Amino acid sequence: MQNNKTAVTRVLTDYYNAFSKLDVQAILPYFHEPSFLIGPGGVAATSTHAALTAILTPAMQGLRARGYGRSELSMLRVKPLSATTTLASGIAVRYKADGQELERVGVTYLLHKADGGWKIAVLVAHDTDKVLFE
Repeated sequence: MQNNKTAVTRVLTDYYNAFSKLDVQAILPYFHEPSFLIGPGGVAATSTHAALTAILTPAMQGLRARGYGRSELSMLRVKPLSATTTLASGIAVRYKADGQELERVGVTYLLHKADGGWKIAVLVAHDTDKVLFE
C-alpha cells in the first residue's frame, strides 16, 4: 500500500503543476471518466471530459481574473482504501502571480486506479479545517 501512497502523491503533485497553467486540457488526463465534483455550489456529475471542461473552464477563468499565478497542495494526507481506491485530503494553497497568497481551500480526492493509472474520480472542495486524518 505504500507504493499506492507514493504514486497518488506523485499524481496529485503533477495535477497541481498542470492546474497552475489554467489550461483545462492539461488537467483532463488526471480525471476519471465519469467523475464527480462537490463544492459550495453543489454536486456535478461529469460522464465525459467534455462535460468536465464545461464546468472547469469558468472556474479557471474566474481564477485568472483574480490574478491567479499557481497552486500547491499542502498538508496532504493519503489513505489507501484498497488496491484500486485511495482517499487523499489536504489544502490547496492558491497564489497570485505576484506571489501573494490568494486563498486556501480544503480538498479531498477519491482516486481510482485503472489501466491508465491513478485518476481523480471525486473531488470535494471544503473548509480548510476539515482536512481528513488529523
